[in-house]
Amino acid sequence: MQLSTYLIFNDNCREAFEFYQRCFDAKLEAMATYAEMPASEGMEIPEEASNLVMHARLRIGDQLLMASDNSPCSPAPYEGIKGASIAIGVDSIEEAERLFNALADNGTVQMPLEETFWAHRFGMLVDRFGVAWMINYEKEEQAAA
Repeated sequence: MQLSTYLIFNDNCREAFEFYQRCFDAKLEAMATYAEMPASEGMEIPEEASNLVMHARLRIGDQLLMASDNSPCSPAPYEGIKGASIAIGVDSIEEAERLFNALADNGTVQMPLEETFWAHRFGMLVDRFGVAWMINYEKEEQAAA
């Protein structure tokens, strides 16, 4: 079993995933628009929504991050990404600092990246797309517990 994160964006999924691809030096495995969806699916897609992302998949190491834009057929208005953070464990102080700084660009730092009782570096931020991240480089004794 593999647990993957699936994010919903407000018409900026393509921009977000191109940004994450650079931040994580990741492989963009798929990106399909609503216009590419087979007509047999029965959804009437408004013309202005045809280039929105229906599904994107980014491979970060052996993990997947997936997303789409809010469905143009959804009756509910977009309310943002709430109540969750993506926790990233890294293997060095340098990688923690690099990734934290990259994701924080034009975002909001909630907790600066610093040493804690459990981690060589830990920090929290919300990136420019409204996604909350926790970057963690654990101390060896904490990782073994």
